[in-house]
Amino acid sequence: MVGLRRSAAIVGVYEHPTRYAPDKSEQLIIAESIIGAVADAGLEKKDVDGLFVASTSSNITGYGMADYLNLFPRYVDTTNVGGASFEFHLSHAITAIATGRIRCAVIAYGSTARSGGIPVGTGGAARFGPPRLAPLPDSFEDIYGTTTVGLYGLIARRHMHEYGTRPEQLAEIAVTMRHHASMNPRAMYRDPIAVEDVLKSRMVSDPLHLLDCCVISDGGGAVVIAAPLLASSAKQKPVWVLGIAEGIAHQGGGWRDLLEIAAYQTGRPAMEMAGVTHADIDMCMIYDSFTITVLATLENLGFCRRGEGGAFVAGGRLRVDGALPINTDGGGLSSNHPGMRGIFLLIEATRQLRGEYQGTSRQAHARSAPAEPPRIALCHGTGGALGSRHSGGTAVLARD
Repeated sequence: MVGLRRSAAIVGVYEHPTRYAPDKSEQLIIAESIIGAVADAGLEKKDVDGLFVASTSSNITGYGMADYLNLFPRYVDTTNVGGASFEFHLSHAITAIATGRIRCAVIAYGSTARSGGIPVGTGGAARFGPPRLAPLPDSFEDIYGTTTVGLYGLIARRHMHEYGTRPEQLAEIAVTMRHHASMNPRAMYRDPIAVEDVLKSRMVSDPLHLLDCCVISDGGGAVVIAAPLLASSAKQKPVWVLGIAEGIAHQGGGWRDLLEIAAYQTGRPAMEMAGVTHADIDMCMIYDSFTITVLATLENLGFCRRGEGGAFVAGGRLRVDGALPINTDGGGLSSNHPGMRGIFLLIEATRQLRGEYQGTSRQAHARSAPAEPPRIALCHGTGGALGSRHSGGTAVLARD
């Protein structure tokens, strides 16, 4: 498999500070994020010749954003596969840079899900009015009232049935994410919680409680990727993309193993391309729309065997001071989740690999994973719903 070492690097990132922005449009959040990421890289707008953008709104288009920002890109990609869109974008941007089509790309996202009152994951077909039959697979399921959280509840219940996984084990994931959020001043929820708090929170879709589910927020972010020569002149330390992989899972004509998810397709190819093993990974950013998402993803990526996820996530393993720190920003469970969170996985991993949390304050130092800056991070985004059609994108990143 062809490697990507030093083919391109992430040189700029920006996370929009908002969690609630009724005064902003999605387009404005995206634009402000792009401006922030380009400034972080120490580059100028004219350096950007590749534009990659996705949004929860169908109003965001490539030509619309190019016009809005007065950009004239040579490469535009609006691939939308839900929360993993930005890992897919990274894959496409790296390929475009490696083949010489462009030398600098920006990947961006923005959403006003919270201020717009979008019931992400719970509204089902009701979000779009009465169910209507259309030539799309979803339409044949929406009439039965399926919801995203219901489909993830299906995965959790199946895992419990097959392997004896306990609600307490899922709850420990939520507790760990909240612990990390307590060190992130921008996180939506920062007050500590315990396993008992998760189990006492109201049931949303059995066996998933309220605190097993991601928050709903506004927000956005952007990532700048550059060819090696341009990366060498950027302001920030380059974070190199070593390996990438994309995958789609679906119902398989009815022959579907619910616990084999898209991450099973992408984990091994991404790590083989990067030339690393699980033992080389210092930290992970794993999409955490629900606690079961983290557990199932870790199993399918091969960090533990299937059925062992419950034991694997217990005992503090996922904490910032544990053996495999995960979602050091607090994740979608506590920090932010505007609807498609894959962009934030790349942003936080880049900050960790740069060593941004070193020596700034005691609290920020505690957020570093581990105490010394990590060398290699794995990011995995998920889009859609694990119990149905969904996407998976894996990226392996390394500090210079």
